[in-house]
Amino acid sequence: MRKTLLSLVFVATSPAAFAQGITREEGLTAWDNIYAVASHPRCTNCHVGPGKEPMWEGLGYGPGRPHGMGVRADDSRIGANSIPCRTCHVTGTQANAAPHAAPQIEIAWHLPPVELSWHGVQSADLCVQFRDPARTGGMGIAELVDHLSSSPFVAWSFAPGGGRSKPQGSTTELAANVELWGQAGSPCP
Repeated sequence: MRKTLLSLVFVATSPAAFAQGITREEGLTAWDNIYAVASHPRCTNCHVGPGKEPMWEGLGYGPGRPHGMGVRADDSRIGANSIPCRTCHVTGTQANAAPHAAPQIEIAWHLPPVELSWHGVQSADLCVQFRDPARTGGMGIAELVDHLSSSPFVAWSFAPGGGRSKPQGSTTELAANVELWGQAGSPCP
C-alpha cells in the first residue's frame, strides 16, 4: 500500500507535472499545509535547539511544560545521559493504544538533529530554514521528501495512538506538499 501511495506521489510530482507550471500561489498553499504540520505540537515539542528541553505542550497533558526527568537536547540528542529517551520511549512494534503509555517505534527514540530545531519559529522564518540545506541537516527537497516518507518518527507522529493528538493529513500528503513546494521554487510567505 505504501509503495502504491509513494508511486502516486511520484507520478503527481513528475517532470511532466512540473512542465504544466506550478505557480507561486500553489507553492504557497503547499507551504501553508507544510507549516500546519511542522508547527503542530507533536512535531515542535521535539524539534528544540541545543540545551533546550523537549516540551509537553498542546498535547492534552495540562498546561504546557518542559519534558520531565531532566531531559535536555544536548549534543547527543538522546535525552538525558543518565536517562536516554529510549528508557521510556520504547523500541518496539506494538500498537500505541494506551493513553499516556510509553510510545513505541521500531528504532531507538532520540531528538531530531539540532539543525532541525524549530520550536517557536514562525512560518516565514521556518520556510527560509527549510530552503537552506545547512539548516536541514544537509537535506534538499528530494532528501526532505525521502525523510518524510521513510522516517519512523514522522510516521509515528501521524499515528501516535492512545488518543494522542496528531497533525492533519498523512506522511504521503506531507511529502507531496514538500515536493510541490519545491517544484514551485520553494516560495516563502
